[in-house]
Amino acid sequence: MHTKNFVLAGLLVMTGIFAAAQDKFFTKNGRISFVSKGNIETIQANHKSVTCVLDSKTGNVQFSVLMRGFEFRKALMQEHFNENYLESDKFPRSEFKGQIVNNSAIDYTKDGTYDAKVKGTLTIHGVTRDVEADGKITVSGGKPKASTTFGILLSDYNISIPSLVKENINNNVTITVDCPMEPLKG
Repeated sequence: MHTKNFVLAGLLVMTGIFAAAQDKFFTKNGRISFVSKGNIETIQANHKSVTCVLDSKTGNVQFSVLMRGFEFRKALMQEHFNENYLESDKFPRSEFKGQIVNNSAIDYTKDGTYDAKVKGTLTIHGVTRDVEADGKITVSGGKPKASTTFGILLSDYNISIPSLVKENINNNVTITVDCPMEPLKG
């Protein structure tokens, strides 16, 4: 009789662990791009190795980006981005930590597209600032995809633009995030 209870208790614990794991989603293959439309030239870069963790129970979400992972059309732009503007050796990572404030309106168990309002902090170039953005959570086959587009000012993050290239680089940057996720195992 004790063996039967032990097996039943073990199954209940394993079910609880599995169910808890299904509340958390993860990717290492998220995408972030940014665009700066200057008077002379548009500067655009893409990153294909963004890490994101989402807790569907609490709405907590976190993104992490290695700055050297951004790819540009021109190698010189990439070099200037890392060495002169973002100082990627000194500030190798950018992070967002926040929460989906309307998380209760999102049904992670039902396929569909849901509006998401996200608030949190964004750290770039060693500077952390509060940000808010509207986005979407698209659930397909039990897997969420987080997406949003929002703007920042380079000056808010102490990223200075030399006067020599002020016509090329706009202080306003549009950031687009697209992170399809899988259930976190473990």
